[in-house]
Amino acid sequence: MAFRSLVPDALAPPFARYAHGVAIEAGHRLVRTSGQLPMAKDGSVPEGAEAQAALVFESLDAILAEGGLSRDDVCHLGAYVTAREHMAGYMAARDDWLADVPRLPASTLLIVSGFTRPEFLVEIEVTAVGPVV
Repeated sequence: MAFRSLVPDALAPPFARYAHGVAIEAGHRLVRTSGQLPMAKDGSVPEGAEAQAALVFESLDAILAEGGLSRDDVCHLGAYVTAREHMAGYMAARDDWLADVPRLPASTLLIVSGFTRPEFLVEIEVTAVGPVV
């Protein structure tokens, strides 16, 4: 196990499908992604926060695989949406992406004023840890 979720009984439970923190075990490798925007390889951008977040999570799967890891190894999610009304769509896609992971990552969700293009509603970055190969 590269990390374990931290959800102390002394705190109120997390608001959604994430842990308050994670403990990373020594001797593991780290993969850190850049923030990923919702643009397909052909340059198209889906409409709506949930579709955009789902596309970003597909991109993150590909980056993690390139690094020899998977969503099971994600210890932190950093997400950004451009308005409060986009939170529900992002959270639905995130919860679907994390549905079968064995340990929940820590998570941060921020509302920001915008991204490089106005059609982008969501940006997501992850940190993952796994065994050294």
